[in-house]
Amino acid sequence: MITFPNCKINLGLWVMQRRPDGYHNIQTVMMPVPWCDILEIVPAKSSETTLAVSGIQIDSSSENNLCYKAWSLMADKYGIPPVSIHLHKVIPSGAGLGGGSSDASFTLKMLSSMFNLNLDNETLRCFAVQLGMDCSFFIENVPALSTGRGEFLKPVPLILDGYYLVIVKPPIHVSTAAAFLGTKPLHRENSIDEITNLPVQNWKHELHNDFENTVFDLYPEIQDIRNLMYRHGATFSSMSGSGSAVYGLFKGKPAEMDFAGCDVFLTLLGSHP
Repeated sequence: MITFPNCKINLGLWVMQRRPDGYHNIQTVMMPVPWCDILEIVPAKSSETTLAVSGIQIDSSSENNLCYKAWSLMADKYGIPPVSIHLHKVIPSGAGLGGGSSDASFTLKMLSSMFNLNLDNETLRCFAVQLGMDCSFFIENVPALSTGRGEFLKPVPLILDGYYLVIVKPPIHVSTAAAFLGTKPLHRENSIDEITNLPVQNWKHELHNDFENTVFDLYPEIQDIRNLMYRHGATFSSMSGSGSAVYGLFKGKPAEMDFAGCDVFLTLLGSHP
């Protein structure tokens, strides 16, 4: 069985409150994007589950990979047999795009289908949240308001058909912990999805990613990418998650921009199922 786990971008990201457990409550709208890894899972030919990774290399052991951990959760609960997993990485890591989270959630869904477990989305989300806060988003994989630590999701209407989306990932790894340390939690009266319901041209002055001030100070070249997108006509541009990927929304196909040394993805929104 082969699937194509996609990534996401964050439309705004607010750090709301610091929690007693040391984590933070956030608000963000997450949107699926058709920049995809390739994930194949087949029955194992041996008595152990194996994981092979190609494409962009991942600096972790198989046992620490979220796909392997997803299989382990399902094996502990349902006794499913070993499998062979081949993950071809295309989505850059350490980007704020949720590629690893997507791989994990797609693994859960594939295993449910392969072994006729027929798990509903609520059950799959309960497994996904054990793997990471972003993982549950990729179970339904539709635009959604994310609150709490990221585990609470509410689908939202979001129509960006006809916009060109450009994502640029520079060769920079941003520590999520460092990004959080530089933010000051703020209580907002409104909800971030109210802003995403406004015309996109209003977003520049209303829709903020609270991590940007800290990350831009640490890595001015990330801010330079956002500024370059605006100079080339982006209607809206922002960092995704805690970075380091930056995206831009353009009403027309953007002119070629110089992003030397970066991973770049371009798509026309609404052109994919």
